[in-house]
Amino acid sequence: MPPLTRHFLLTLGALASLGASPSVQASSPEAWAAHKAEVVAKCKQASGLKNPRLVGQLVEYDDSVGFTAALIAGVYPQPHMRQQPGRSLCLFDRRSRTAQAAPADSLKQP
Repeated sequence: MPPLTRHFLLTLGALASLGASPSVQASSPEAWAAHKAEVVAKCKQASGLKNPRLVGQLVEYDDSVGFTAALIAGVYPQPHMRQQPGRSLCLFDRRSRTAQAAPADSLKQP
């Protein structure tokens, strides 16, 4: 195969693989909705709060960081907390698709 044709085919193959990359697919409205649903579900679970709900909007860090942040509000489930409301700050790792949450009651409310 002539070198120019081989180079053209390699370039074409590289461009085609870019079209299948997650970052390109993630730009569709459906992909963003699925991402949000996954982040919210996993962050609600990680918060450990009863009746958890998303407060505000997700905070999307760029791909060099790879995290999405969510503020979750709910009620502390422990009996000694006596149904006290609480908040949890959650970081969703987009690479591992896992969520970690920490109490965030000290964050100021707007």
